[in-house]
Amino acid sequence: MCLPVADQAGPLVYTIPPHRAFSDALVAGILAQHGADGMALARGTIIVPNNRAGQAIRDAFVRQASSGLLIPRLVAIGDAELNERAGLALDPADADPIPPAIDPLHRQLMLARLVQDQRPDAVDAAEAMRLAGDLARTLDQLLIEERTATDLRAIELEGALAKHWQTSLDQLTVIMDQWPAHLAALGCVDLADRRNRMINRLADRWAESPPEEFVIAAGISTGAPAIARLMRRVARLPKGQVVLAGLDLTLSADDWALVGGSDTDAPLESHPQFHLRQLLDGMRVARDDVKTWRWGSDSDARSERTRAISHAFVPPDSTRTWINLPPAQRNVSGVTALTFPTIADEAQGIAIALRGALEVPGQTAALVTPDRNLAARVSAHLERWGIKADDSAGQPLTASPQGGFILALVDAAVQKFAPVPLLALVKHPLVRLGEGRLAWLDGARALDLALRGPRPGGGLDGITRFLAGGDERQQKIRQRAQGWWAEAATLLAPLEMAFTGTSQTLGTFLAALREMAEALAGEGAWSGEAGRALSDMFSRLESNAESGPQNVSPACLPPLLRHVLDGVPVRPGYGGHPRLFIWGLLEAKLQSAHFMVLGGLNEGVWPQLPSPDPWLAPSIRKALKLPGLERRIGLSAHDLASALGAPQVLLTRARRDARSPTNASRFWLRLDTMTGGLAEPAIPYDRLATHLDRYEGRPQRERRPEQSPPVEDRPRVINVTDVDTLKADPYSFYARAMLGLSELDPVDAEPSPAWRGSMIHAVLEDWAKEDDYRPGLLAKRMEAALSDGTFHPLIRALWLPRLAEAAEWIEARVAEGRAEGRNPVKAEVRGEIERHGVTIKGRADRIDRMPDGSLGVIDYKTGAPPSNRQVGEGYAPQLGLIGLIAEGNGFDGVNGTAGAFEYWSLARDSNRGFGKVASPVTGKSAICVPEDFVAKMDHEFRDAVETWLTGAAPFRAKIKPEYSYAGYDHLMRLEEWEGRDG
Repeated sequence: MCLPVADQAGPLVYTIPPHRAFSDALVAGILAQHGADGMALARGTIIVPNNRAGQAIRDAFVRQASSGLLIPRLVAIGDAELNERAGLALDPADADPIPPAIDPLHRQLMLARLVQDQRPDAVDAAEAMRLAGDLARTLDQLLIEERTATDLRAIELEGALAKHWQTSLDQLTVIMDQWPAHLAALGCVDLADRRNRMINRLADRWAESPPEEFVIAAGISTGAPAIARLMRRVARLPKGQVVLAGLDLTLSADDWALVGGSDTDAPLESHPQFHLRQLLDGMRVARDDVKTWRWGSDSDARSERTRAISHAFVPPDSTRTWINLPPAQRNVSGVTALTFPTIADEAQGIAIALRGALEVPGQTAALVTPDRNLAARVSAHLERWGIKADDSAGQPLTASPQGGFILALVDAAVQKFAPVPLLALVKHPLVRLGEGRLAWLDGARALDLALRGPRPGGGLDGITRFLAGGDERQQKIRQRAQGWWAEAATLLAPLEMAFTGTSQTLGTFLAALREMAEALAGEGAWSGEAGRALSDMFSRLESNAESGPQNVSPACLPPLLRHVLDGVPVRPGYGGHPRLFIWGLLEAKLQSAHFMVLGGLNEGVWPQLPSPDPWLAPSIRKALKLPGLERRIGLSAHDLASALGAPQVLLTRARRDARSPTNASRFWLRLDTMTGGLAEPAIPYDRLATHLDRYEGRPQRERRPEQSPPVEDRPRVINVTDVDTLKADPYSFYARAMLGLSELDPVDAEPSPAWRGSMIHAVLEDWAKEDDYRPGLLAKRMEAALSDGTFHPLIRALWLPRLAEAAEWIEARVAEGRAEGRNPVKAEVRGEIERHGVTIKGRADRIDRMPDGSLGVIDYKTGAPPSNRQVGEGYAPQLGLIGLIAEGNGFDGVNGTAGAFEYWSLARDSNRGFGKVASPVTGKSAICVPEDFVAKMDHEFRDAVETWLTGAAPFRAKIKPEYSYAGYDHLMRLEEWEGRDG
């Protein structure tokens, strides 16, 4: 076949080495070749990989234009990683129309339905959507590499596949057979297929009728067949040129051959030159035919940098040549490195470095990192200096207030308005924005206080019943939230109704969420960059929900929506600092700056670990010649090599991330080894980061808190249950009794000893006063107390069997005592007496009249009773002090001498089930005889009163840590003084 004249002239392919700023060098060459004729320049075409690269080239034209000019047409072939479509210039209006591309979210929903059809019993809707996302990526790779279901069936492997891989292959083949019919019914094609068709049609049109004006393909690096054919055509056009970014012309021929692989050796897909080698092979261009672009820019680095970068990334077998490299060829002058202790220090140090770079007039600076967490931290640190540097790679929608709001809505509904997700929803910053926000928050805070402790019953009615119940103290707290809750419950009722049941359609759930979002947040749910992205996502998801997975249960929705929201990036608009940028790896392509910080150079971050393909086994991918899982590592290596060409470069990493120690990136280790050790920057950014917020003066040692109010201001009333706190931890007594601070239970807490004690004491009181200790009624009262609808069914299921057994034990013990002449006389009775200059108050759980006429003091314990040692040292004096009040006629209708002191513990006895009796004054370890017990506890009480209440001793913290609790540790700043003297 006779080739066109343009083909006979040979291809024109160039490369711009890493040490040159690609966009500026490219524009300089274009202006030198075509800038003399302004109209010819405007009629030219530049094909770029994505819109970000097009913007970088457009900015370079602006920088180099001495006067106004019309720049060439910039056409993006579209980057699948950025979810970009091909530019309209590739789809002329006068050509036969190509079917539109299906919306990616609609496509994922349809694929999820097909996955469910293939795995009806194995996946729910959320898992189907996750697998559909992986399936979509696999289909795209097959389309890009122009593989079909026929190719899948034609694969011949040496060995048999594992059962799960064979199952996945069979399912994928069936789906690929069915998928074209689904697309045809919609009149659509896949986005990757449409791009291939547009590119192929353009290549064919240019083959038949080459354009009269110049065409330059700049910075394209993918070796996909369709793109390679287009680049082959462009390189052979009469006025066509292909300009590659960072093709290594200095790599030896042997190493270049290793990169491409051979019949016996696999290609090195993790090498930074592999994808360019693949592109050149597809273009049918030898590397020797590629020329160096001879134009540069004022922001280029020294040419020696490119040679050093090439050495740093030689194939593994060639690293032995590093030993004999002369210093000039390993020199990376201008490249420095710093290792920080933590990612927080790394972010602080990078921010300082970028801030310093802006001090040089006209200098540009950029952070390039694949770690979005690091990018967000650096952006936040820069704001302390009023510098706005948004991450152009964006953040997932889940990290935005609007995304978090939708997830809070669905979590609250799915968990039947359990306290934690309910409070997260009603306190969300978007809820009730405007004039009613403060009143709404007052009610939400009142609900927060009311819901402290064990979880109430499920649903909105469960919260309503809970707020209406409780003892006298609890009712005071809960009543404050009742009025507000009535309004909130009415507002949330439609959401609860929509989520009632087992399975509904996805569209029903989405409609309920959308309506509730508008009811709670109004326009705030859909405003701003994130709001518009959420609105668009919701609109597409809701309109195509019927095509998606079926039998969607409420439990599926949180992971399903989180997966969808995670796939929607929210990128900031314009308005950031004009000389400071934060880029992800995709956004950094073809970009340049005078000072580049390459952050997060840890293994697993840069490069990121390859994501496994759950649909195609590695052997099948290899047989189909699809990109291997290590291809991404090679692309990351090329991104790093390109960024290393900036005039000034700072590499950073942290020894620890937020969870664990880290390992340096393989790229970092290569550079460090090849150079003989990377130099540190002249400015110690690591030390500045650790000292920026550190006080440099002489440290002042803090002493234990010793609050010492005047004696006349100290309490003159004390409860018997507070005496042990006063002795063991005076500061906690001070905080509670004088400052009025009481510890709050966590929201949705496990049943605590205090909760169990309050509930059981109330039941025992009713049993004593209303039933007169009749057998058989205590267990029924405990069951009724746990079944009134104010407690969660799980709490009832866990605790009722234990309490029922303990109730039987108490009934049996009381009946035995009565048979022996021991009769209860008072239960849950309050009393007080004046003693040692203060009033001591107490509540007796039960007081019995013993057969000998003395009084028996009983204290119910839901857990283990205090040890005799603790009682003997005066750190559990409650029994003795109740006896003291009784002997002083402090309880109405009770008189006599206390002669028996017992703890009735409802904890499990290892030998006899639930329930046991313990006494500090009986048995081998008795602390004293019963007759002396009251006097001993009175002596301990007097010492405490004279020391801290009528005396002037300071309220020191944690005198006896083993007998104190942690409720006030944060107030006493325990961690600051613990372990110090004084």
